[in-house]
Formats: sequence, C-alpha cells, structure tokens
Amino acid sequence: MNEQSAFDATRQHGGTGGKIVVALERIAEAFRVLLWNEGKAAGLSPLQVQLLIFVLHHPEEEKRKVGRLAAEFNMTKPTVSDAVKALLAKELVEKIPDPVDQRSFSLALSPAGEALARRASHFSAEIQTPIEQLPEDEQANFLLHLLGIIRHLNHAGIITVQRMCFNCAHYRPGHDGQDHFCQLMNTPLQVSELRVDCPEHEVVG
Repeated sequence: MNEQSAFDATRQHGGTGGKIVVALERIAEAFRVLLWNEGKAAGLSPLQVQLLIFVLHHPEEEKRKVGRLAAEFNMTKPTVSDAVKALLAKELVEKIPDPVDQRSFSLALSPAGEALARRASHFSAEIQTPIEQLPEDEQANFLLHLLGIIRHLNHAGIITVQRMCFNCAHYRPGHDGQDHFCQLMNTPLQVSELRVDCPEHEVVG
C-alpha cells in the first residue's frame, strides 16, 4: 500500500494515481450535493431519495426488502429501517406483505412516490453530461477502468453487492477470441454493452 496520502496537496505532483483518487472524491462529493439538493424540496434525506430511485428501477420484490436494501447501500439495517419509516410516514412507499413470512415485507412506490422517484432519477444529469461528450472510445476505456476499480472494491469487501458483468457467473473473458462474452445470451459483448447493474446477474458460485 502506498503510504503517501492522496490528499497531501504538497505531494500530489509526484504521481497521477493520487490525483485520480482526489478527482474521484470530488465527484463523490458532487453526487452527495446533488442528492441533498434533490431531496431538499420534498424534505427527504439523500438516502431516502436513493431508496425511492432504487425501488423504481428494481421491480424484483426480493431486492426491495429492508435487509436487502441495507446490503445494497452498505448500511446497517436500522439505518435503512429509519429511512423506510420516514418514507412510509410521507406516504411515498407502501408495504407489500410476504405471503410466506408475515414478518417480512417488500416496498412499492405510491403514486406520489413514483412521481417523485422519476423526477429524482435525473439528479446526476450534470455529471452525465460531460461524460457523454467524450469520444466513444474514451467512454469505453473509462467504463473498463471504473469496472476494474469496482471489482477490486467488491473483492476487498468494501462494496458488498455488485451485479456487474465482471463478477457474474455468465461472463467469460477471452471466450473464442472475444474480449467479453455472455453465456446467458450466448453472444460477445462490446465494451458499451457491459453492465454495471444487470437484472440477470448470477453470483459466481
């Protein structure tokens, strides 16, 4: 491990890696600011906004249970439970009882919650705009490097739940001369087709 801190401004000129780390931290801060701004008008916290967006775009009931949401966002179950209680009190989500386990439930958006989630889903537009202005080959390389970083963080146990191609049982690198191949679809994948959050993802056994 490099003992030099990336945040030591007097030493940043010594390598590009530290500058990239600081740049990523600035972008992470931008995500936090944008989420705060998005939730402010509705009196929601950034986590509550994220939960609404997640429920909107993940229809599978199992993924919308409190325990699973806690794993998704790398937070404790009590923290997510408190956020869910606030959303229930604001009538932005509803409980869907589990027919097998009466103590368990998944979340569904109310009409008001869905409308808010659809608006909030675009909170990152200002970050997406300059990325989409890059040439296609630069976007592809950028994506590959980011997926590599995410895979490393997942293996290190920092990000626990990931549904990207690189850690999927269906993914095969270097298959029949193809850099990326999906066995589920039985087709080679272009870099632009690699997924960060795939509904058909299966954990490598």
